[in-house]
Amino acid sequence: MRKIREVLRLKWGNGMSNRQIAASCGIGRPTVSGYLRRAEDAGLSWPLPADLDDARLERLLFPPPPDLPAESRGIPDWAHIRKELRHKHVTLFLLWHEYRQSHPEGYQYSWFCEHYRAWQGKLDVVMRQDHRAGEKLFVDYAGQTVPIIDRNTGEIREAQIFVAVLGASNYTFAEATWSQTLPDWIGSHVRAFQFLGGVPELIVPDNLKSGVSKAHRYEPDTNPTYQDMASHYGVAVLPARVRKPKDKAKVEGGVLIVERWILAALRHRQFFSLAELNTVISELLVKLNERPFRKLPGCRREHFEQLDRPALQPLPAEPYVYAEWKQAQVHIDYHVAVDGHYYSVPYALIKKAVEVRITRNTIECFHQGNRVASHRRSHHKGSHTTVPAHMPEAHRQAGEWSPGRLAKWAAQTGPATEKLIRTVLGSRKHPQQAYRSCLGILRLGKAYGNERLEAACRRALTLGSCRYKSIESILKHRLDEQPVEEQQELPLPDGHDNIRGPAYYH
Repeated sequence: MRKIREVLRLKWGNGMSNRQIAASCGIGRPTVSGYLRRAEDAGLSWPLPADLDDARLERLLFPPPPDLPAESRGIPDWAHIRKELRHKHVTLFLLWHEYRQSHPEGYQYSWFCEHYRAWQGKLDVVMRQDHRAGEKLFVDYAGQTVPIIDRNTGEIREAQIFVAVLGASNYTFAEATWSQTLPDWIGSHVRAFQFLGGVPELIVPDNLKSGVSKAHRYEPDTNPTYQDMASHYGVAVLPARVRKPKDKAKVEGGVLIVERWILAALRHRQFFSLAELNTVISELLVKLNERPFRKLPGCRREHFEQLDRPALQPLPAEPYVYAEWKQAQVHIDYHVAVDGHYYSVPYALIKKAVEVRITRNTIECFHQGNRVASHRRSHHKGSHTTVPAHMPEAHRQAGEWSPGRLAKWAAQTGPATEKLIRTVLGSRKHPQQAYRSCLGILRLGKAYGNERLEAACRRALTLGSCRYKSIESILKHRLDEQPVEEQQELPLPDGHDNIRGPAYYH
């Protein structure tokens, strides 16, 4: 009270400004303004009455709150407060302000926050976290598996259980897959989004290898396919930190609930197919989401319909098509290899790295984020898919590689090697498609020596097998050192459209 008396003296007795009083007394200007306002409301003036002691002055300036019963002041519905907090941009201060509008004699903000947090602390850990509606979907696999029996062989195979839980409503999705590999991981996400009928803002996975290619406490690297799927749905991936289960407590609790209320209920049942198991899981999932909460009103489905569903982003027009990514370097024949088949890219990218997106039906090549080639996928190993526009003028390889240069290189080894290289070049519609095989054959001379390569080419020409694997096999098994019966080589047909003949390269 001594400092308050000093404030009143300096203001009403000396006429000093609030800024000067604050500096003199070592308090803030808002505090000075508050003291003066309270004194005016109490009808005080300077000088203060001589019989006004500190206790009475305190009662005048800081009157106690009205002694009203709790029922009259209004006890907030904490479950309703928690539910409202899950809406975007809703804060405790806003809810307290609305509470005071309906209960003018209600409790102050500090009491409101303190009692809400005390009530929240009585909830389960999983329910205690506050998540915005439509914000996060937590995903993980259950530790428990379900055995599936093969009817024909009796073999038992363990099915994995994928679990996804929405943060705000605890609405749960679960399904069985054969594995935790990337195709099953991505497929489960796609079906989870379809189950929810929308897409959240964030996906929070564990550091599973299928989702996170390199785990890190602060900057984990997301798998390219997983990131591609997230981009398709317009969702961000926020992996949980390593060894921080609280980052994904929702799904940890969801996994536990799925294990207790679904998997435990199936412990005495036998399943003979994945589809049969998923049918039963979907039936039990309905019961789980409609089961009433123990400490909150309603159930998961009701909370989902009221909170999460309106806040979810709409699904895209088409579901995500599974795709894998790989890094590849463009060979001198301006092709990249995917599963043994060769696909062309613009010849200007020779010796450069590209990213290849592989789907069930298409192959797409990207350079610095731009798509440079797209092909229908082929499963014919050793064959080429070439777009004429990707080829350099006059079938020259950047002015550096040509059929003639390869033939001259082969001639340095011997005439049989040169003849075999010319034969290989003539066997393709475009000579560039044979560059890769020719280089492979010529490089065998570094490993086995030019003399042995010349002998192997001579034997291969005699046998009529001029493929790289044939020559490699001859050298590996030292067949080039064994005599072979001379066989008359069959002349190549001159009129075939796909074969140019030796004269083409002179």
